[in-house]
Amino acid sequence: MANLKRDIKQIKEIINNLKKEGKSIGFVPTMGYLHQGHVSLLQCSKKDNDITVLSIFVNPTQFGKGEDFDKYPRDLGRDLEIATKAGVDIVFAPDEAQMYPPDFATYTVQERLTEGLCGKFRPGHFRGVLTVVNKLFNIVKPDRAYFGEKDYQQLIVIKQMVKDLNMDVDIVGCPIVREEDGLAMSSRNKYLSEEERQSALSLSKALFLAKQMFESGETNPEKIKQKMKELILQHPHVKEVQYIEIVHPQTLEPKDKVEKGDRVLLAVYVGDTRLIDNIEL
Repeated sequence: MANLKRDIKQIKEIINNLKKEGKSIGFVPTMGYLHQGHVSLLQCSKKDNDITVLSIFVNPTQFGKGEDFDKYPRDLGRDLEIATKAGVDIVFAPDEAQMYPPDFATYTVQERLTEGLCGKFRPGHFRGVLTVVNKLFNIVKPDRAYFGEKDYQQLIVIKQMVKDLNMDVDIVGCPIVREEDGLAMSSRNKYLSEEERQSALSLSKALFLAKQMFESGETNPEKIKQKMKELILQHPHVKEVQYIEIVHPQTLEPKDKVEKGDRVLLAVYVGDTRLIDNIEL
């Protein structure tokens, strides 16, 4: 069984001892309810490092008012089984009081990269993400940390934080893992009814359409976005296309003319569930 730790002081002590032994630390921060996407990150870490640490913490500061913090799926027993099978050495699962004691007052804020895409529709979200990741990096002191490309804006924002704050950790982005039918793996897929899940396939279909259009010579972002939106809205359980953007892969600035390497990102409400996905052109 993976070694479960819940206390910050205790895990810092263990990590310090491992560092003294010259062990390299790989780290995968998650909110739990693990799926194959998370397992792929753990496999990357296992390959690159002596020790792999997984954190499980549903972080309240990255959820906005009326978002799904209370109903976000949690199952520590199941997660520990998956982590053990994946060969995780240490699972760090603190409670809220450990991470945010009553006198907590310091947050990590980033400008520019957090203004568009998900940041535009989820005010305060990235403040919460960067704060918890910053804290976790200080606790676990990893040599490398692994994040999925499904949360592409998050990946770029975290890379920028590490660069700006001179942190000694390599950020490794790992490819999106999809179900056989193309749906990007996400803990929130659990919310979807069978009918909604069929409509959720519109996200990956639209992204593959964008790729196809670009490869056929289309470089006008508006034309690509329009066709994507039309395809998505044909699906009965799609409630809202929150955004479709084609952006520069590093600056996240919207493009006037699409080029190879640009990223197409979207957020769509299927029923009451907000799903995100993206693809590289």
